[in-house]
Amino acid sequence: MRGLVQRLDPLIVLIIAAVILAIVFPAQGSFAQAFSLATKIGIAVLFFLYGARLSTAQALQGVKHWRLHLVILAFTFVVFPLVGLALSPLKLLVGAPLYAGIVYLTLVPSTVQSSVAFTSIARGNVAGAIVAASASNLAGVFLTPVLVMLFMRADQGVRIDAGVFVDIAVQLLLPFIVGQFCRPLVGSFAALKATKIVDRGSIAMVVYSAFSAGVVAGVWSKVRLVDVAFLCILSVVVVAFMLWLSFVVAKRLGFDDADRKAIQFCGSKKSLATGLPMAAVIFGGANVGMLILPLMIFHQIQLMMCSALASAYARRID
Repeated sequence: MRGLVQRLDPLIVLIIAAVILAIVFPAQGSFAQAFSLATKIGIAVLFFLYGARLSTAQALQGVKHWRLHLVILAFTFVVFPLVGLALSPLKLLVGAPLYAGIVYLTLVPSTVQSSVAFTSIARGNVAGAIVAASASNLAGVFLTPVLVMLFMRADQGVRIDAGVFVDIAVQLLLPFIVGQFCRPLVGSFAALKATKIVDRGSIAMVVYSAFSAGVVAGVWSKVRLVDVAFLCILSVVVVAFMLWLSFVVAKRLGFDDADRKAIQFCGSKKSLATGLPMAAVIFGGANVGMLILPLMIFHQIQLMMCSALASAYARRID
């Protein structure tokens, strides 16, 4: 058991703890309102640090490889959403709320830290991965709400107006831009491992707030253990398919080995760190807890599978 805990991503441990806390002591009333405000502040600080961490030199070096970025963006915001659309028959199996969560996970941006880390382990194009993953998150500020409008509004009752784009821009994009401008002053601090506390803490706050709302509204009585098991199996299948497809497409398009690895690890994953704050802004209310459950499960599955693949690539080279 101790070895299993050590292998788990610390973020997943925090998320599990936040879920348990929400079940036992859900946020309610005035405390819930105050905690919601604190969560928004935490998210703003998180994206400020994202902006402060991204090196301008690295961005300039990687941005030249536009074909690489275009392919990764296509996988993230075109292929993945089409996969979500193709899975529409699952609505009859797991129900509309969980299927909405499955669709939502296919619409969020790619990860940043893990995409870069796995690309580095596999001896891939690290500079290209940094820029591609960062571009995915910036593009997601605008593309994810648009995709939610296109793919979810008719089936899940989602209603989005222009105010959502303003809210996301203020809560996510503005802090990121401010972080870029403040990089000369706080860049070294933002790069410290200690700032991961902000990363993980703000995500845990979003999870606690969302799950608390679900507990108070009684929505979790609708989630069955068999549904959780099904989401785990589905995540394994989707990650495996995207890893295979991204490799095949990158090879057919003539990318070299380093670029193929960057495309695989950036184009096959979805960001929990960005997806949860966006869900809180786009949807709000008690239904967020159900919506983010597939994304949380998918996040851990993709980390385990991509970690194994990256290690295999590294052993092959060594």
